[in-house]
Amino acid sequence: MPITKSVKKALRQSEKRQKKNRSFKDRIKLTVKTYLAKPSQEQLKKVESVLDKAKKKGIYHRNKVARLKSNMAKKLIKKEATPAVKKPTKKATEKKAGSKMSKSK
Repeated sequence: MPITKSVKKALRQSEKRQKKNRSFKDRIKLTVKTYLAKPSQEQLKKVESVLDKAKKKGIYHRNKVARLKSNMAKKLIKKEATPAVKKPTKKATEKKAGSKMSKSK
């Protein structure tokens, strides 16, 4: 345990900052997680806003924030670029298999 008065105060400040940073990082992780579950333009704006605030407060380095924002934007572009692929149903594949057998006989 700290002995001097100044070290005790420094410890209190450190714990207070640690608590604030931890809660802010949890908020960032939650925002990113919801974005990754369902990427959209609105969610991307929220993620970028939270990351910019983290950069401003000194929680994340500016290069890390830039990298994260870039990756999030890429995921949105990738999601919009890929069309929804329809998988064949089980009945459709059975009908096709059955029709091929009848033609070969």
